[in-house]
Amino acid sequence: MTPQAADSPTEVLAGLVERVTFHNAENGFCVLRVKARGHRDLVTVVGHAAMISAGEWVTATGIWLNDRAHGLQFKTQFLKTHAPSTREGIEKYLGSGMIRGIGPIYARRLVGSFGTDVFDIIEATPERLREVEGIGPVRAAKITAGWADQKVIREIMVFLHQHGVGTARAVRIFKTYGTDAVQVMSENPYRLAMDIRGIGFRTADMIAAKLGIEKTAMIRVRAGVSFALSEAMGGGHCGLPRTELVALAEMLLEVPARLIGSALEKELSEGTLTADRVGDADCVFLSGLYQAERAIAEQLGRIRSGSLPWPEIDVDKALPWIEQKTGLSLAANQAEAVRLALRSKVTVITGGPGVGKTTIVNSILRILAAKAVKLLLCAPTGRAAKRMSEATGMEARTIHRLLEFDPKAFGFKRNDENPLDCDLLVVDESSMVDVLLMQSLMKAVPTAAALLVVGDIDQLPSVGPGQVLADIIGSGAVPVVRLTEVFRQAALSKIITTAHAINAGRMPDLAPPDNEADFYFVPAADPDQAVARVVELVSKRIPRRFGLDPIRDIQVLCPMNRGGVGARSLNIELQAVLNPAGDRKVERFGWTFAPGDKVMQIENDYDKEVYNGDIGRVENVDLDEGDLTVNFDGRTVAFAFGELDTLVPAYAATIHKSQGSEYPAVVIPVMTQHYAMLQRNLIYTGVTRGRKLVVLVGQKKAVAIAVRNISGRRRWTKLDEWLARKPQ
Repeated sequence: MTPQAADSPTEVLAGLVERVTFHNAENGFCVLRVKARGHRDLVTVVGHAAMISAGEWVTATGIWLNDRAHGLQFKTQFLKTHAPSTREGIEKYLGSGMIRGIGPIYARRLVGSFGTDVFDIIEATPERLREVEGIGPVRAAKITAGWADQKVIREIMVFLHQHGVGTARAVRIFKTYGTDAVQVMSENPYRLAMDIRGIGFRTADMIAAKLGIEKTAMIRVRAGVSFALSEAMGGGHCGLPRTELVALAEMLLEVPARLIGSALEKELSEGTLTADRVGDADCVFLSGLYQAERAIAEQLGRIRSGSLPWPEIDVDKALPWIEQKTGLSLAANQAEAVRLALRSKVTVITGGPGVGKTTIVNSILRILAAKAVKLLLCAPTGRAAKRMSEATGMEARTIHRLLEFDPKAFGFKRNDENPLDCDLLVVDESSMVDVLLMQSLMKAVPTAAALLVVGDIDQLPSVGPGQVLADIIGSGAVPVVRLTEVFRQAALSKIITTAHAINAGRMPDLAPPDNEADFYFVPAADPDQAVARVVELVSKRIPRRFGLDPIRDIQVLCPMNRGGVGARSLNIELQAVLNPAGDRKVERFGWTFAPGDKVMQIENDYDKEVYNGDIGRVENVDLDEGDLTVNFDGRTVAFAFGELDTLVPAYAATIHKSQGSEYPAVVIPVMTQHYAMLQRNLIYTGVTRGRKLVVLVGQKKAVAIAVRNISGRRRWTKLDEWLARKPQ
């Protein structure tokens, strides 16, 4: 048998399990030695099975891989087990310990007494088991019950496979529901979407259709209403006005509005959804998000109610001391911000680039550090935490690391019962923090501690649901320092003056600069010209003029993913020019990956500790082992080829995905074809991502549309109202 390439076509392999080398009961992962049809030697089969035993017959669908450490393996997608039929197989199966009450000795005796009819005897006439020497009523009952369990598990796996569920997911379903899995799925397959991570409404809906559940069935419509709200979460909403929700569900489910109305009432009565008013609008929320916003308000109230964790500080002495230490003079508004933070339990500092946020935070931290105050610093992303560490000289962690995420329990170890050990928690880039993460963070802040929230309210809000920073500021419930004055040194940067012009609703100066500058506008009349100019800028003009590495230092940021000048299309164009793939490449999920490629993780993977928006470089593509390694900021992470749906090339990315990051140079295409996404906060966020150089490519008209458009999409949240109700 010769090894085949990793992307070889799938094959079917059948044979007898000689030995179970490894089996993880948690996720079903197994390594088997199989005597397979058509193979002289034993074959190593790797896959997932809820339960597996020597002696069983397996049918597997998969591909051949050559593992460097373990040699040739058959990696399965589907693994179906069958009860053994030969005397040898039956004895091996019964003696493996799979069935309670039977070990190797009793297995031999049972096969000796009943031959290949032993399974029929156990099932149909279990009283005959007592004919075997040493088997009494207790052992016979154990054997009968154990056999029944095995039979149910096998039926469950067959049922799931018949309905298009792969083995790894099937194991997850079995682990969740046990022997009730078939019953649960038959009665309401939509429970899968609620109960099992990695299975969404669309997968459950596909299974339901195969089970013959009608489109108009109430269980489908009820699940679909929650699904419609989950889709709204993708737009940042915690809830929706009832009329909008019904219209969205009608479109997604293709059923009449009256059915949706009935389903909605049932979901509200059972507490899955919650109805409440936001301003004058009747809204419906997913109950989890509704409770999360309410909890944030309660936790902030709890933190604010305590006394300061440090003794009173003489600010009139502290301010000159810190100015002498840093060699920086604080402006009047900066000094006032430091005063406020040193006397408040909860403080918010907001403002754009060049207004001195970092100077203020550093001043506060150094004054408190001198008083032996225990400080903790965090930010939502790895890149933002790294920037914060560089700016303050103190360790900053991602919120997930700070709260000690536990992938097994799928929750945080730090919470109200095990709070953080600090006197002050500083949260940077807080505009990116969504409702669910903020709820977890606030829970873990001890009542005795103070909280400093730092962020730019004018940037895009979080990708996840809510607008936490905007709602906290808008509520008027906590002291807020809003910085607007751009300092003289910062005002020399055209990036900063352009960003502030955009934020103020003024058209930025797009004329060519008289001399070397850090902001440029390159006109492009149509999408084809824009693509050509972006590629030329990234691959030639910017590296030649500014000495920047085109892959490491330059980031293309797009208003949207789709379209000829969207991130997806530009990734293909830039990859072809900057890192054309050689022989060592893998094509998966519509993308090509090769060593040297810049890639982005697009969903949180808590096991690998890589998170949505993290950027890395492909180090190696191993066609024999079927995996790819990526270097994320000095840490190597391995991805099996089947896991590459969580990675995309990152030569170009959306502006949304760039939040919390800074790059030496940024190139932003701005075309009227991006009309749906042309908003002031989007362009402002994009421009503020560039540290040394920002180049806009496109049409002046498109820039003007974006600058004028402040509508954005209103986010339906209630946090500001909850906070405003709290005692001032």
